[in-house]
Amino acid sequence: MVTGAGKGIGLAVTRALVDEGVHVVAGSRSLSPEVESLQSGGAVTFVGVDLASAEGPPRLLEVAAAKGGVDILVNNVGAVTPRTSGFAAITDEEWASSFNLTFLSAVRTVRAALPQLIGRGGGSIVTISSVNAFLPDPTVIDYSAAKAALTNFSKSLSKELGGNGIRVNTVSPGPVQTELWLGEHGVASTLAKANGSAADDIVDSAAAGAETGRFTFPEEVADLVLFLVSDRAGNVTGADFVIDGGLIKTL
Repeated sequence: MVTGAGKGIGLAVTRALVDEGVHVVAGSRSLSPEVESLQSGGAVTFVGVDLASAEGPPRLLEVAAAKGGVDILVNNVGAVTPRTSGFAAITDEEWASSFNLTFLSAVRTVRAALPQLIGRGGGSIVTISSVNAFLPDPTVIDYSAAKAALTNFSKSLSKELGGNGIRVNTVSPGPVQTELWLGEHGVASTLAKANGSAADDIVDSAAAGAETGRFTFPEEVADLVLFLVSDRAGNVTGADFVIDGGLIKTL
């Protein structure tokens, strides 16, 4: 099961799993043409859900149960809004919205999935976090805090579920070549409008921060996820894997 499967990292993970012969229950608010194509081929079951709602994750798991149950859960749904007016301008509602979608959606989805994972004798949970979990940035202060909570939650969960044969890991990308960064209303465009600069300049500056000089491709994140959910990573749990082209300079 993959959340936020309609585009970006979620779509890349869905495609990668399908290529390995996995049937994917894909949760997203809307059916993208790419997921529709995968569904028409029989490899994906799309479920239109709002994972920011309390009802969304249980609905997703109902469909998964009807398909035989969950062995793999990839928590990917999340969003970021650059806070160009500073911390004091962020309302309680905006803080709550960030934590609800980026953090609590994963909490609810894991809680709903646990009976199936345990009943099937174990499995793997991989959650897409971010380098912002440990690279605090005032421009995305609420997103950074929510991702830090997500990584902490996943580490704690790995300690509880290891005895049940359930492995829990996180992947922390730096900037990824997706709409979240590059779209019309993405990070680069939003910052450019606030600073009176060009979106391409924002992208070039962010890419230059990586030793590789570029953004990560969503397919590269998907390949890392594939490894973590496979038996090749059978004794890997409670770990966080950074994929950022060398953006983080510290140990």
